[in-house]
Amino acid sequence: MEKTTVSHQGNKLQQARDLYDQLVAWRRDFHMHPELGFQETRTAGRVADVLGPLGYRVRTGVGRTGVVADRGDGAPIIAIRADMDALPIQETNDVPYASQNPGVMHACGHDAHTAIALGVATLLAGEQFPGTVRFLFQPAEEVGDEEGISGAPRMVEDGAMDGVNAVLALHVHPKTPAGSISVRSGPISAGVDSFFVTITGRGGHGAYPHDVVDPIYIAGHVILALHGIVSRRLHPVDPAVISIGSIHGGKAENVIPERVKMTGTIRFMRAEVRELLHQEIERALGIARTLGGDFTLRIEHGGFPVINDEQVVKYIQEVATDLLGAEGVQSHGQEMGAEDLGAFLAHAPGAMFSLGSCIEGDERQGHHPRFDIDERCLPVGVAVLTETALRLLRGSRR
Repeated sequence: MEKTTVSHQGNKLQQARDLYDQLVAWRRDFHMHPELGFQETRTAGRVADVLGPLGYRVRTGVGRTGVVADRGDGAPIIAIRADMDALPIQETNDVPYASQNPGVMHACGHDAHTAIALGVATLLAGEQFPGTVRFLFQPAEEVGDEEGISGAPRMVEDGAMDGVNAVLALHVHPKTPAGSISVRSGPISAGVDSFFVTITGRGGHGAYPHDVVDPIYIAGHVILALHGIVSRRLHPVDPAVISIGSIHGGKAENVIPERVKMTGTIRFMRAEVRELLHQEIERALGIARTLGGDFTLRIEHGGFPVINDEQVVKYIQEVATDLLGAEGVQSHGQEMGAEDLGAFLAHAPGAMFSLGSCIEGDERQGHHPRFDIDERCLPVGVAVLTETALRLLRGSRR
């Protein structure tokens, strides 16, 4: 990319702050009307209604309920991603903008992400730049469809990443100071797969265990073996988690059942670790056959790890430092939670940074009925994304 001087770089934070009332209005509107994954029709409609008059070329129905909006022409294409879906949680906040959709809540900040992206689109509509900026308003980050596939890969299937040279994204972070930025290169969040196990024995009366093959007894040994995989079969420096989330077997206290079903997840930072975990889970389940039973195993591939590109991270760090000062920029730790941005990053380099959103003195945990943010963080997210996108488009750094 040709190097040029970036105009207005000192004004981006003030320009974003000038949008504060509009950002809050957007965010609260989305918060009041949350929609679950692949059901974001109202949200997508509101997004399209804002982008069209700004001069963006808008496509709806991408990845089912996603929105793609372009401005500019040719390469490079810099994509900015914002997820739109909410969670099946009943909100308990007593605020004027509380969810009006019973049992559904924006408890992970996607309302803020969507509002911030609209703010970025507003500022970029007033800029001249080479290439194209592309907004990816994504459905269903939190859930998969009937095939277990979430919104990001569905958007990729519909061409959302065609020609993209870099991807930018953020996520609000309820445990760091509002308006601070955290970012690092390399893996920042885990990939995740789900596993489904059925252990089969031979049921019978609880008084005669010697006449049965007890799948509950077998399941106990399998659980111990599964929980030993990370500590005894993986290299200690490789982050990984195996968690069993459900166990079901039997209906009566005096009957040994025919089968036990278990489900769980595996989390990993590297593809090689993913494959090893798959192999070791099957090996651990071999205990069932040793003890006279049998098993079936099904593994559903979930999200990729999010691996931040070193060069894109340098752009974000420099922009954030210029706008906020060194004290406003922190290093991002690795987390074992999953995020499907990795499906986009499999097609182009990019990075996600954390935007501090902690309400001072009242930290709100994500995926919780009382989740909320300090809305003063919104202009910071807008400014950092806008200026980073411009520098990437113009091929210039400080």
